[in-house]
Amino acid sequence: MRVTSRGFADSVEKDVIINSIDSYHIRLAVQNPLSSPCDISLLFKPIDQSANLAQAKQHARNVARKLGVTHGLIFLAGEPTVNWRDSDQSRPFRQRRYFYYLSGVDEADCSLTYDISLDLLTLYIPDFDLHQAIWMGPTLTREEAQDRYDVDRVLYSSSLKPELATWLSVRVQNSLIYMVHQSDSPEGLSFELPIDSKQLIPAIDTARGVKDEYEIRMIRQANKISDLAHRKILQQISKMSNESEIEGSFLDTCISHGAHNQAYQIIAAAGSNAAVLHYSQNNQTLHSKPLVCLDAGAEWSCYASDVTRTFPLTGQWPDTYTRDVYRIVERMQEQCIKSIRKGTRFLSLHNLAHDIAIDGLMTLGVLRGSHSEIRVSGASKVFFPHGLGHHVGLEVHDVSGKSIMAYSSIEDAHYEPVISPVCRSPCTLSAALLEEGMVVTVEPGLYFSPLALANARKQPYAKYINFNIAAKYVPMGGVRIEDDILVTANGYENLTTAPKGEAMLAIIRGSE
Repeated sequence: MRVTSRGFADSVEKDVIINSIDSYHIRLAVQNPLSSPCDISLLFKPIDQSANLAQAKQHARNVARKLGVTHGLIFLAGEPTVNWRDSDQSRPFRQRRYFYYLSGVDEADCSLTYDISLDLLTLYIPDFDLHQAIWMGPTLTREEAQDRYDVDRVLYSSSLKPELATWLSVRVQNSLIYMVHQSDSPEGLSFELPIDSKQLIPAIDTARGVKDEYEIRMIRQANKISDLAHRKILQQISKMSNESEIEGSFLDTCISHGAHNQAYQIIAAAGSNAAVLHYSQNNQTLHSKPLVCLDAGAEWSCYASDVTRTFPLTGQWPDTYTRDVYRIVERMQEQCIKSIRKGTRFLSLHNLAHDIAIDGLMTLGVLRGSHSEIRVSGASKVFFPHGLGHHVGLEVHDVSGKSIMAYSSIEDAHYEPVISPVCRSPCTLSAALLEEGMVVTVEPGLYFSPLALANARKQPYAKYINFNIAAKYVPMGGVRIEDDILVTANGYENLTTAPKGEAMLAIIRGSE
């Protein structure tokens, strides 16, 4: 229920989702008694789940606190409408995530300002365009925007320059306009702006690292739809013949349930293709392939899910190679998830995953020598070359103040993390612990890449690898399992419900 008292200084707003897909919204409205007699109306109507209910105003206040200033103006430009080069066709629209975090607006050609001292959040929407209205439908009106978004004022874009001029005329001395990029400054100004383009990104990144209740609800909903898409593929996989059918089925389910965008490009990698971490061709045959690694997650209201499942084409593993590797990765993930709680060093979980991987690969004969020697040598990185996980939110690899996959060499001189030199973000050299409200992935994997193995032969740690045995695993490609985990006050909650393990195999068997 959303209860709004219009015309008063204070208002209370709460949203209750009755059903995640087809829900209703009850709204109690009280007119301003200063302008007309009180009139209470009860409206009962379906909720448009694409409509924004985000706490944009609270996000703006939080960012201002992270900036550590009491005066100044935050200015953010949204994503403009842009055509493809040499074409009259526009590119698919994707809102800038920094703008969305402070506005909750998934519309093109908008901008916003937040006056820190006045606690005033203003949204600027495109001016009415008759040509646009006739050809594409009318643009957002001020009244619609005011009702839809958590902002104090809505003005047309033509008001932006006069508003900036007014702010400059009354601003407190030395107060600044904070922007993500200096190039975002509005064009055609007849005055110079006192811009700071260095402090805003770190402030927003820090704020975005911990999710509020609304954000968690959106990530959970994205996972629910991803679950439906993954389940449908398991039910149909025995009848599919090409990776493209997997991709097509996933998209069909997501779009049919209102998730029109993917959080990232779908990876539907069969057999040896599963050794390519970001495989994207999705056009190879499934014939004679031992397994499929499907890394695919829906996006809901700009919030991402990130889900990976690895499964055979029938309801049982075709050989001991795929079965044994899957069980090792399954054990890596289960043990790491069980260890999640606030205050945990995520890098410790990454190392735990490597310890389990080393023991498992030694049992298979792929690695040889002592566990401690193998760990120090870094030989396990040949088979597990990426970080254990990352933040999830408005980006699938979401931002935060400090990386969770990092360590401080000064504070932790005794620490010996297993970090691959070829890893990209979030492997950096700063320190962070898990906090309540963070959403992170746990995505261990083991891969048998011919290129990685060929390179490993030239490295000092080659003596710890039995290349003849490792070569037997190359046809299967690799195994990765990934879930999205919410750090709670007392532990964790797994937001990902897509089946895995025996439940996954049972679904495939039931469809054969």
